[in-house]
Amino acid sequence: MGVRQMATYVMLTTLTDEGRKTIKENPQRIKGVNKEVEAMGVKIVAQYALLGPYDFVNILEAPDNIAVSRVAMELGSRGTLQTMSMAAMTLDEFIGSL
Repeated sequence: MGVRQMATYVMLTTLTDEGRKTIKENPQRIKGVNKEVEAMGVKIVAQYALLGPYDFVNILEAPDNIAVSRVAMELGSRGTLQTMSMAAMTLDEFIGSL
């Protein structure tokens, strides 16, 4: 059996008032959360702070939808942010599927 390839996901996050307060008081908290996400088996490939309706975009690699759902529920349950997660594929994967 071959090694299972990780799937790619895009997670958009918006901070709540409580989340903005937490980040302002302790900006390094972001990196602490990243370590927690990786401990749940999801790799953060890239992360950017945004201007606009979302505060952050995260490019993730995860074994499956369940792992990403677990991360979204865990982070969302804290009341400091809201997430929107989307499965993604490369253009070559998309073209190959047609």
